[in-house]
Amino acid sequence: MTSYVVYSVVVLVVMFFASAIRILREYERGVVFLLGRFWRVKGPGFILIIPVIQQMVRVDLRTIVMDVPSQDVISRDNVSVKVNAVVYFRVIEPDKAIIQVENFYDATSQLAQTTLRSVLGQHELDEMLAERERLNTDVQEILDQQTDAWGIKVANVEIKHVDLDESMVRAIAKQAEAERVRRAKVIHAEGEMQASEKLLEAARTLSQQSQALQLRYLQTLTEIANEKSNTIVFPLPMDLIDSLTKKDKGT
Repeated sequence: MTSYVVYSVVVLVVMFFASAIRILREYERGVVFLLGRFWRVKGPGFILIIPVIQQMVRVDLRTIVMDVPSQDVISRDNVSVKVNAVVYFRVIEPDKAIIQVENFYDATSQLAQTTLRSVLGQHELDEMLAERERLNTDVQEILDQQTDAWGIKVANVEIKHVDLDESMVRAIAKQAEAERVRRAKVIHAEGEMQASEKLLEAARTLSQQSQALQLRYLQTLTEIANEKSNTIVFPLPMDLIDSLTKKDKGT
């Protein structure tokens, strides 16, 4: 009987010490409570916890990649889109992450969804598509400020997809085509304007130098002679016509 009691005591002692031993990895911390009150943060490595009197909650300090579900967003120009994103965050103060909020992962997820809808709803569709980096920064800064009281650091936010319905895709395609046509017409008009300015400048130069006008006339005749044509029309210089007209009047 005595040996049985001794054996039972030894087993209880071994179980007691076994339940008191905790091994925390390098990326883990233990938030320890003493009789329900926060005591300290322990780890990593080997630590001892007094059973019943002390309780420990493990907290992972690694960066967490959280996928934000697709959200229905109405832009400032009244366009309905579906937007999803990914949030990168980690716990930097384990005691706050356990004490200040019930479940920091779910709380961060819900806050990310509402913040994403709020921020994107203040911008037009073109800004969502063209200025994604700035929107990522805006959402990240707001989330980081809100989760600071929970001991959480939001490192980055990336908007993954902005999904549009088919009618809006067709409308955007038509808008892009119209923009390309407009640019082509503007470029053509600018080219015509520059060409007309150069022609006007050349005409002024030729009118000031009669020799240059004659050379241009001879060059034109050379170009016409090189063409394979049965009929060649030679234009008469204007000064020659003027001289002939003056002789007729004199006669």
